[in-house]
Amino acid sequence: MRVNGSELNSSVLPRDPPSEGAPRRPPWVTSTLAAILIFTIVVDLLGNLLVILSVYRNKKLRNAGNVFVVSLAVADLVVAIYPYPLVLTSVFHNGWHLGYLHCQISGFLMGLSVIGSIFNITGIAINRYCYICHSLKYDKLYSDKNSLCYVVLIWVLTFVAIVPNLFVGSLQYDPRIYSCTFAQSVSSAYTIAVVFFHFLLPIAIVTFCYLRIWILVIQVRRRVKPDNNPRLRPHDFRNFVTMFVVFVLFAVCWAPLNFIGLAVAVNPATVIPRIPEWLFVTSYYMAYFNSCLNAIIYGLLNQNFRREYKRIIVTFCTAKNFFQDSSNDVGDRIKSKPSPLITNNNQVKVDSV
Repeated sequence: MRVNGSELNSSVLPRDPPSEGAPRRPPWVTSTLAAILIFTIVVDLLGNLLVILSVYRNKKLRNAGNVFVVSLAVADLVVAIYPYPLVLTSVFHNGWHLGYLHCQISGFLMGLSVIGSIFNITGIAINRYCYICHSLKYDKLYSDKNSLCYVVLIWVLTFVAIVPNLFVGSLQYDPRIYSCTFAQSVSSAYTIAVVFFHFLLPIAIVTFCYLRIWILVIQVRRRVKPDNNPRLRPHDFRNFVTMFVVFVLFAVCWAPLNFIGLAVAVNPATVIPRIPEWLFVTSYYMAYFNSCLNAIIYGLLNQNFRREYKRIIVTFCTAKNFFQDSSNDVGDRIKSKPSPLITNNNQVKVDSV
């Protein structure tokens, strides 16, 4: 039986989600969706575990800025451990057969992951802004204790932001995407609030922070800044670009889904019938795919992470002590000294992402 997505989203999910399959599709479509999910799960798990292990093993990577990077990796891991495998099972069975409880937990963890991701990306942007534009105050603002408090605050806000979904009844199974997820048409006011506070507002804050950094970069390169302002070393600029790329990819992958949700909330009766199914499905799987990209970006653009990835892989293949502090390697001590603290007005730290 064909289940219309708008009809399914117009009422609260019953105690047992419908087991009807998705609309009939050519085999290559479901095979493609399954392949995307399998690739995302594998790369998400391996990549983000590499990120966490890299920071744990290497003292040069254990700094205030990378606390947020680890927190972001945890947010990405959440979906690969539980919700995505359940979605993959739904794809293989052409419908949801796992019951109401798994549906609610899966939808809740998906929301926890995406909101946690955007809040962590916002935290990273603010950290980079303070690090580059207000470097003299950075050590005080981002001491180890303060940084941990900021991360705890991010996850508390994330949890508070996702809990209302359990009471609004917005976590429902959508057969078009084989997922239990946020139903955009349950409440127009709630959907608009979600898009604004969980996407548009954080994106605006991140854009402001990175815009200020880009302005400073241009001013420094054109030598229009006074001598008592911090200078950007090439390493600082590369690290900033790494996190800027992470933000851009997140925005690109999640923007279509959020704008569709906003359009649906404004005028559901008119908009829902006009949204092509392929566009709706593509927007969701673009968002899903984003969870595996960050670790790849770190490896491509950040030399410290790339070097540590290689060490971890070699250690794993040769069965050495997996949790040994790799920053004690003789070769590493010769090649790279620890970054200094701020010693004058013209110097900033260089080793965080």
